[in-house]
Amino acid sequence: MRPATLPAVVPAAGLAASAFLLFGLQLAGWGHALLLVSVLAAWWRDRELGRDLTLIGLGLAIVSTTSVEADVEWGRFFAIGTALTLALVVPLAVDRWVFKRKAYTFPWRTGRAWPRAEKIYLVAVPLLGWLVLPFYFITSGAYQNWPHITTASELGRFFVGVNFVGTWDELFFICTCFALLRRHFPVWLANLLQAVIFTSFLWELGYREWGPLITAPFALLQGWIFTRTGSLAYVVIVHLLFDAIVFLAIVHAHNPGVLGFFPV
Repeated sequence: MRPATLPAVVPAAGLAASAFLLFGLQLAGWGHALLLVSVLAAWWRDRELGRDLTLIGLGLAIVSTTSVEADVEWGRFFAIGTALTLALVVPLAVDRWVFKRKAYTFPWRTGRAWPRAEKIYLVAVPLLGWLVLPFYFITSGAYQNWPHITTASELGRFFVGVNFVGTWDELFFICTCFALLRRHFPVWLANLLQAVIFTSFLWELGYREWGPLITAPFALLQGWIFTRTGSLAYVVIVHLLFDAIVFLAIVHAHNPGVLGFFPV
């Protein structure tokens, strides 16, 4: 079979599926095998596609070297932080210094004012989180996937970790995965593929039970917002506002009665 006859979406879908195996099902052997086959198939199909899927694959492979299940113990705190940092830095370095190009960037500022609708959405996000997140964490029992905080040090690490991972999500899944996939596919398809990767990672992190019913739409919405605004700053602020409620809701679930402003 000639390389040109292989649809580009096949290796890209394989790469997304490998994330589901690695993080969703935690089948490391099968996940890494599918990741490798998908990247090789991308190179066979098209050199640029191969380069772009290689960068995403590098990030996924690095993240998969350690468990990303939520943990505030000092060793795990630094292990997860190191893996996530390298998953950003290594693909970027390869793109700039090995492939000698600038295939994606991190557009923090766009130079345009946010319209009223975007400002209203910033207010709506934490309100929606306030309504939905405590109900999800408590009724599903998913809050138990996060450690029960007992000291001020643990609370501080938990707060830092939630904000670090939330920022990293946008840098990697949106500004790296989505941006690279968008070079080859329509926005809707690139967004769907990145949402599979995004949701799979969040499953291992702790958003289990019926959590994907929240995380998958959130991932798709973040990709759509980034397409509309082109602003990393905006999607990061949206995410951190949502994660602020995540932080409070998990603390509330572990310590009923401490925070009395949630509906559940």
